[in-house]
Amino acid sequence: MDTLSSKVQAIAGFAFASVFRAIKVARPHRPIHPQGIRLVGTLERDTGARQSSGIPWLDTAGTSEVEARLSRSIGLPDGFPDIIGLAVRFTEQDTLADMLLATTGPTGIGRFILRLRRDAAAAVFSSMMPYKSETGPVLIAARTIDGPAKLPMEPGAFRSLLGDGPWTLELHHASPLGPWTRFGTLTLTLADSLGEDTAERFDPVLNPLPTAGTYGWTRRLREPSYAVARRRG
Repeated sequence: MDTLSSKVQAIAGFAFASVFRAIKVARPHRPIHPQGIRLVGTLERDTGARQSSGIPWLDTAGTSEVEARLSRSIGLPDGFPDIIGLAVRFTEQDTLADMLLATTGPTGIGRFILRLRRDAAAAVFSSMMPYKSETGPVLIAARTIDGPAKLPMEPGAFRSLLGDGPWTLELHHASPLGPWTRFGTLTLTLADSLGEDTAERFDPVLNPLPTAGTYGWTRRLREPSYAVARRRG
């Protein structure tokens, strides 16, 4: 049964990769998330006692400088709702780590369903794909707690409303259907006054979260598509 399941997952992974290849014909640089806004900031993991996630890095207080990219996943025209992606990169013990979140629902099965949104400030972001911990699968989520009341995904409007100020999101972890537990904050600002995009490629397969494991089925689903996306031009 495990072998059959693995084969199905591998087939699904290669099917996703085939879709990526088709899109890449029209968008050779980035098949999805074609345009984005570069952000910088800090990821702070809280001090004090809290419920353990089973991932030591999440459960230990600390601060990391981050680079981030906010983008429209499908790449629909400005003004249309889209799945909003938030990619966060930091370095831990000289090793890159990428955390990828996308707009979903906040509770129950909704946290596994992608949602089209216009406003990043009103959105809930989650990892969807679970990390492997000492105690089982773990999801990560983020939601706005401070900053502009609205952050529309039209780049000019986003830059104008955020300006020089920070956008702060509260970070949580949970088991797949369990309650969310806060573990820190993510505070972001525009990387420059122009709010230009970044050439960086974020890849959770190559740059996993520190001390977190990955499940074989998530690798089989993700790896073929990310391999296509890594190929330049």
